[in-house]
Amino acid sequence: MSEWVAWHEGYGPGTPLTLRLTVVQRFIRTALDQCAPGPIDLISLCAGDGRDILGALPGHPRGPDVRGRLVELDPELAQRARDQAAEVAPAIDVVTGDASLTANFAGALPANLVLACGIFGNVSDDDIHNTVSHLPSLCAPSATVIWTRGTFAPDLTPTIRAWFTESGFFEVGFVAIPKTTVGVGANQLTSDPHAFDPDVQLFRFLPAQERPSRR
Repeated sequence: MSEWVAWHEGYGPGTPLTLRLTVVQRFIRTALDQCAPGPIDLISLCAGDGRDILGALPGHPRGPDVRGRLVELDPELAQRARDQAAEVAPAIDVVTGDASLTANFAGALPANLVLACGIFGNVSDDDIHNTVSHLPSLCAPSATVIWTRGTFAPDLTPTIRAWFTESGFFEVGFVAIPKTTVGVGANQLTSDPHAFDPDVQLFRFLPAQERPSRR
């Protein structure tokens, strides 16, 4: 079992991961409610088994309008997402690949909804800043980005929220879940999107012992 498959075993009733998932899905549904009529383009970076978006779509009136791409490096998790997408969202494709490389999103952009969950606790501060600054190149006008980061000390979430503002986003909401170190943010692009560059590396996962989430 890979590290990331094992990590997904942490979902369960009342666990921090499940509480985080509930907030992420609430932000997803709100973003879908606010999208203009017509197709809704979505991308998910480090999508895991896709349970955030694939769990939010069933029963939502805009679910049939959603199309896009999930990118996940772990082949077992990518296959789980692929199997689930085939059932609930056939217009979403799943790529087994490195989500840090913008090239893996070519052809699925610009996106109305960008998911960047489970990344910012595993990369350096500089790579978080780099990712946030490049997100406008993945976005359609008024796109929503949903992201997560632990609020463990030293809490970087206030700085990340400022980086989103500097990069042309308005904060739709930020939730620090009580009695956990879970933080979830949602930001809407209010500046003009940037030109897409397919040759950017957004981040690199740190070795496990160096990740902020493990400190």
